[in-house]
Amino acid sequence: MTDDRERAAAPYLIRPITEDEWPQFLAVDNEAFNIADPPDTPDYWRQVIEFERTLSAFDGDLLVGSTAIYSLTMTVPGGPIPVAGVTGVSVLPSHRRRGILRALMTRQLRDIHEGGEAVAALYASEAAIYGRFGYGRAADHLFFRIPKHGSAFRPDAPTDPALRLRVARPADVRGDLEKVFDEIVTTRPGMYARSEGRWIGVLRDDEVARGGFGPLRCMIAEDDGGPRGYALFRAKSSWTEHDLPDGEVRLRDLFAVDPAAYAALWRALLDRDLCTSVFAQSRPVDDPLIHLLAEPRHLNAGWADELWVRLVDVGDALAARRYSAPVDVVFEVSDPVCPWNEGRWRLAGDASGATCERTSAPADLTLPVDVLGAGYLGGRPLTPLADTGVVRESRPGALKALSVAMSWEPRPWAGLVF
Repeated sequence: MTDDRERAAAPYLIRPITEDEWPQFLAVDNEAFNIADPPDTPDYWRQVIEFERTLSAFDGDLLVGSTAIYSLTMTVPGGPIPVAGVTGVSVLPSHRRRGILRALMTRQLRDIHEGGEAVAALYASEAAIYGRFGYGRAADHLFFRIPKHGSAFRPDAPTDPALRLRVARPADVRGDLEKVFDEIVTTRPGMYARSEGRWIGVLRDDEVARGGFGPLRCMIAEDDGGPRGYALFRAKSSWTEHDLPDGEVRLRDLFAVDPAAYAALWRALLDRDLCTSVFAQSRPVDDPLIHLLAEPRHLNAGWADELWVRLVDVGDALAARRYSAPVDVVFEVSDPVCPWNEGRWRLAGDASGATCERTSAPADLTLPVDVLGAGYLGGRPLTPLADTGVVRESRPGALKALSVAMSWEPRPWAGLVF
């Protein structure tokens, strides 16, 4: 007998795919995102996909919509927790506006809830979509385009005479890269542990990954004790009509465990011969580089959303994180997509721990669940929402107290699309 949950907007059936249906799943994704994967993509993605955590909608035998989950270990304020990393949300253009996306997303949230994960996160292809399903904009990122002529550091930039730089082939030094990354990953909300398949993706170096640039390159900052930082990047050779160098460095990954290693790696990128600019596509909003440049206007920074977070289980999610200031507040949540979250909750916590339990006490605040998702990683102040009417405050000062308590340093950033 067909489970009622497998019925989308009739007559569409929703279920996980089999391995034999993997090519159809990818074909829907390619059509929806207007991309064309190279021939080896199915084999690559098999290393990270969890078939039992896929969902697809079928019109007869035709796969017409899809989504999937990665089982991530993601850092939140206070430490790492299990997080459902949502990806591959796609519907064929021929089947839009039929309720398929809503059916996929609501079924997925119910499955996550029943599986015991309290939090889901995703990268949004279109920001307007996911608020409808209770996701809040939880992290932002910056992108930089830095000209070499404006890249001077301030005179007191950190240095260390024991530090040296080493050029390396990325695939040969993966152990060094992992050592640095593993020391960093639990220090910033939003970052998540990289599996074997994820590292293969980071170091992927085919023509599609290069995107018209050169091969993936690596610079390691180290001392006699081992690696202290690394940068992964590509470079494109270019010359002006007057035969002057005009190359570009494009940053892939840069992590360091101390300020001197961090500054040394950036200096190596900014000073690279025959290149006149560095483009960094995704950096945290509190990137130290902002304060290292003598003239920060030369960052030519742009700003965009990064992670979106959904509290699948409000009580467990808010109890799982820590708070930068003591908080004791009662709020009433509206959540039509996940009705088990609706009602009043009392959150009491501080830097040592928290509880979030059902209560019949009067509410200090009334808010939709996406607001809690937006503030969950500590990077989104909640007080501006009072002026929008999205949050209603019954006890003066309650929203500010919650906003301050949920804030966190450093600011959230995942740094790698999943």
